Amino acid sequence: MAAEPSTPKYLNWSEYSVQFSRKDQWTSMTNVGHYPLVLGPTIASMTVPKVLIDGSVGLNIIFADMLKKIGLDFTSLLTPTDIPFYEIVPGKAALPLGWITLPIMFGTPNNFRMEFIQFEVADFKSSYHAIFGRPALAKFMVVPHYPYLLLKMPSPNGVLSFRGDLKRSYDYDTKVV
Repeated sequence: MAAEPSTPKYLNWSEYSVQFSRKDQWTSMTNVGHYPLVLGPTIASMTVPKVLIDGSVGLNIIFADMLKKIGLDFTSLLTPTDIPFYEIVPGKAALPLGWITLPIMFGTPNNFRMEFIQFEVADFKSSYHAIFGRPALAKFMVVPHYPYLLLKMPSPNGVLSFRGDLKRSYDYDTKVV
């Protein structure tokens, strides 16, 4: 049991209000909330188009193939780990190659957010290049809205909004590797 400090320490970016309204609903699709939210942030200076936003996962994963495409000699940057993760490969435990911290950016040069995110590096095939779980979402203070395929986050110049693409989400969801 911890004692509360007399002066509260607020989280970074908590002064911004992130809201959703009917204006955010861009389509009348069937199976609302069924399709994954897939976005294309910049990871280590490269736009990575197939990043799954999954608030139900307790870790961030980047795949070794993607790090090779980025051009990183990631083996020297890895911190070893022997802690497996579960339920990424159905029915099996997976042991990551290690973990790595990378700069992640959402937005444009005029209005963006950049944070350093720690990833488990997985060496198996996936439909996605990376998976952003709760740790990344919390660091960016994002609010995902899965029925709208929309992600919002505070930034220096107001709230940033990033919309997923319904066709792309459907294609990735049906092309499970």
